[in-house]
Amino acid sequence: MSAIQLTPAQRKIHRAEAHHLDPVVMIGNDGLTPAVIKEAEMALNAHGLIKIRVLGDDRQARETMFAALADQLSAAPIQHIGKLFVLWRPRAEKERTADEDRMAGPRDVKVLKYSSRGGQRPEVKTLRVLGNQRLTSGGQVKRAKPKKISVKKRTLG
Repeated sequence: MSAIQLTPAQRKIHRAEAHHLDPVVMIGNDGLTPAVIKEAEMALNAHGLIKIRVLGDDRQARETMFAALADQLSAAPIQHIGKLFVLWRPRAEKERTADEDRMAGPRDVKVLKYSSRGGQRPEVKTLRVLGNQRLTSGGQVKRAKPKKISVKKRTLG
């Protein structure tokens, strides 16, 4: 058996996610070659959930290929319909390094402008605020002022 065991509910979720996917690996008449296994391994690392198409006509051979692929790739067998296999393996989380030199990026802010008449809907404006800007309480965008340096520090540096 494969290393990953899923409940029927989990399998159903993955089947639904795989419905719109196209096959990313094709198994030819040569069967499971090392190149096919390597390609399926790379696709699982990149996507996590993949479809594989088999071109052979022998149903028994396809069933053994499906089980062998799941075992060799340590993946969960999700579905085998006709000449299509669906395999799933959780993707490893990528470690992200914090970049101290990075500045804040632009963000979209919704501003509500209320009408002077009470029964009217407020006007909604979406403003893009850049990293060096701030939004005032009145809905105005102001640029951040440069930090003031004292006269003494200016003469030293």
